[in-house]
Amino acid sequence: MMDLTNEIEQHYEDMVAIRRHMHMHPEVSFEEENTKRYIYEQIKDLGYDIRQDVGGNGIVARLHVSDDYKTVGLRADFDALPIQDEKDVPYRSTNPGVMHACGHDAHTAMLITAARILAAHKEELPVNVVLIHQHAEELLPGGAKVMIEDGALEGVDYVFGTHVSSLYPVGTLSYTYDYAFASADAFSIEIEGQGGHGAEPHEAIDPVVAAASLIQQMQSIVSRTIDPLKSAVVTVSTFNGGSSFNVIPNTVEISGTIRTFEKEVKERVRQRIEGIIRGIESSFDVKCHLKYTDGYPALLNDNGQLDHTLNVLKDASYVKTCEENPPSMGGEDFSYFLQERPGCYFYTGVRNTDIDADQPHHHPLFDIDERGMKAGVEALVKIVTGFEE
Repeated sequence: MMDLTNEIEQHYEDMVAIRRHMHMHPEVSFEEENTKRYIYEQIKDLGYDIRQDVGGNGIVARLHVSDDYKTVGLRADFDALPIQDEKDVPYRSTNPGVMHACGHDAHTAMLITAARILAAHKEELPVNVVLIHQHAEELLPGGAKVMIEDGALEGVDYVFGTHVSSLYPVGTLSYTYDYAFASADAFSIEIEGQGGHGAEPHEAIDPVVAAASLIQQMQSIVSRTIDPLKSAVVTVSTFNGGSSFNVIPNTVEISGTIRTFEKEVKERVRQRIEGIIRGIESSFDVKCHLKYTDGYPALLNDNGQLDHTLNVLKDASYVKTCEENPPSMGGEDFSYFLQERPGCYFYTGVRNTDIDADQPHHHPLFDIDERGMKAGVEALVKIVTGFEE
């Protein structure tokens, strides 16, 4: 019979070593060549049927227990960010301008540790297990979609994942029923006018004034188009055009992001942007060129599988608190997995202000209290072992 608490303690130092190795040797999205080899070396002798280069740099490892059992997938991402690591720690990034500023090193360390524990107790498991080590979560189009297209979910019945969070203290699991993350779309609009002298605006077609009106009108989309009981964000975050105080430029470009949950809200926002653009063209005699990029879809948890997760953690040793929280307008490409299979995604707390593990994600000083990884491993293993045969 598995003594999970004892198993986690026995593996803890190795888990920390894995996390710190990855933290010292980060690689950005779609360039994780050394990282994928390192992960393979950690799991190659555990008895999993391993497939490499799934959808690019992804790895899928399958532990078959019985043809009569369901199959549970566990996912961890492993790419880093183009951020300079400014921490003064022994495991600081050795790759200039690249660091694990979002905790993907911890995700990988937790999944490898869970893989070792599950493999050692294979005959006790009530399900088959698939480990999904995913590349390129941080950069569109993301690794999840292409891994799924390359068969990562073949034979998988349920899929689960977790993300460490510096918002929640060690021992806290944070969850959200229904929608947990928004779709994260991007747009850019080039406003094409006709340049001229700033002292003679009547001889020009001013794209700056047109762009300013466009931005102002876009701010009415949420307040005057979207049901106030639903959520949407329209943010214009860049405005680029012109190079001199007395010259009207030929073009101006603006860009930003759209965040929504429901598909119909997303489509309505896009339709309104297109309608406003047509009005701007007519009003200001400019031409507008819209580039709209569909980002990761909204992440919709399966409430039944979330209940399963919470139920198996009622007697947990390291997960002390399960805290329900509202959905986030952030994006997460685990949503692609949940579009295909029931499952859920939750946060594992790693915050500890006493050791400066409280900086926001994507910050050059981001770090974690590594003891929080114990709760993450506990959750992943209990999700698997808590299924009924």
